[in-house]
Amino acid sequence: MKRAASQAADNAVRKLPQGSDALDATEWQALDLALAEFAASGTAEVREDGEWLADLAAFQYELKTEGRDPVVHLWSDARNLTRRIVSIREQSSQRVVLDVRKFGRAKPVKLEFLRRDSARPENRVSREQFRARFERILAERFPDAIVDSLTASPDLEHSFSGIYVRGVMHEGPRAWALLAASSEETAASIEGMLAFGLIWLDWARSHSAKRAIEGLRLFVPAGGAASISEKLPGISTGSARVEIFEMVGHDAEMRRVPTSDAGNLKSWLVPRRDVEAALTRAQDAFGRIRAMWPNPAAQIELRPSPDAKEVAFCFKGLAFARWTREGVLFGLGNAQKPLTEKSERALEKILHQLDLHRNAEARDVNHWMFRASPERWLESMAIQEPTRIDAQLDQRFFYSQVPALTANGRGIVDLLGITRQGRLVVIELKAKEDIQLPLQAVDYWLRVRRHQLQNDFHAEGYFTGVEIDSRPPLVWLVASGFQFHPSTATLLKYLSPEIQITKIGLNEKWRSGIKVLFRQ
Repeated sequence: MKRAASQAADNAVRKLPQGSDALDATEWQALDLALAEFAASGTAEVREDGEWLADLAAFQYELKTEGRDPVVHLWSDARNLTRRIVSIREQSSQRVVLDVRKFGRAKPVKLEFLRRDSARPENRVSREQFRARFERILAERFPDAIVDSLTASPDLEHSFSGIYVRGVMHEGPRAWALLAASSEETAASIEGMLAFGLIWLDWARSHSAKRAIEGLRLFVPAGGAASISEKLPGISTGSARVEIFEMVGHDAEMRRVPTSDAGNLKSWLVPRRDVEAALTRAQDAFGRIRAMWPNPAAQIELRPSPDAKEVAFCFKGLAFARWTREGVLFGLGNAQKPLTEKSERALEKILHQLDLHRNAEARDVNHWMFRASPERWLESMAIQEPTRIDAQLDQRFFYSQVPALTANGRGIVDLLGITRQGRLVVIELKAKEDIQLPLQAVDYWLRVRRHQLQNDFHAEGYFTGVEIDSRPPLVWLVASGFQFHPSTATLLKYLSPEIQITKIGLNEKWRSGIKVLFRQ
């Protein structure tokens, strides 16, 4: 590769004009050879005045003269850059630094070529490229605004994710914190933007001495606003104004999403009679599996699917089989097979392994069966003894994933209970830190509240015989005492005062029995 780069430089030198005021022929040749090797390496970075130009991650170059001025031209699939060379400040195998002028500017800037030990990860490059592109788009769409220090660098200390571009924009006396995501990010990353945006807004406000920051602007790919807008009714408008803009056509077009789009919640209540019917149909299969279990005292939970068409058989929250209309399938994970007389032995082996590894007294706490689905394990314990969490709860009525949500992979368990006084309680369970916990609780609360106001619960057979209090549901965030994310308190500041939230901290070894350590 080095010979190829050198040959390319030799060929280029013969084409270079001579007689430049800034560089003689020897300097031309040395610079051309150095840039050829940087371009061929695939690990070089280009920086201008300290800013990484990720659009030139895989750059090509040309040295030429315009008049008697030496010029360097860089280009890639994403960007072109041309600068007049004033001087070579530094040149080595690891670093080339040029003093250059932008066209129409008198003051020189520093153009650097740096060699890294390895290429940056592709997602890091693409996010930085989006940052540069987004900065140009903001200048076009908000010509009267001044944008400060856009960055996509992660900052774990302050919970700033590297997935998003963040900054502050000023429009006269008004200022906004902003957060943006490219179309290459996952749907889950887009949905999670509101939490990270509020954290960034809170930090920006505390560090803004010149002007008050009015609120938060979120810039999302086309179609990404819906999952964020759903949560906005749970945000206090007195604490934070939130505006959402969708970017269309490789970010070239931008539209503000009307606030009327907020609150279009998608959830449903499966009639309780359908749930009970599914559980009844699964009873024969349940009896067959129960007879195989090596420990007669062990409890197997039956969990209907959200649409009540299937029933999962779970041990301490971990599903190992499911009843369907076509028969029983079993297996851990996606590798499932029908339960027949010939396959019973394989199922018995799985049951013995679960009994051995998925219990609080297991010797190997690093075994995957012990560590899998901790929230579901905690949920199974809460459902068995809800009063362990709070004595106010009516243990006759404790529902999981009711109402059912259209969103998948939430990673947080939703429980709905009711106090002995008839007050609905939304309970969010988490076995480890999750920055999204407060806003996912809000998301679920909004849906429960809507069904409450529409009198859906009694109509569909839930909380039978209990008069439901008309006040808004309570929210309890339940997690191991040391597993609340540090940003939780910040996020709670921005929620609607209608949402009454209590943090409940559990003992770290909750698998051996739930104990409440504190309530806040």
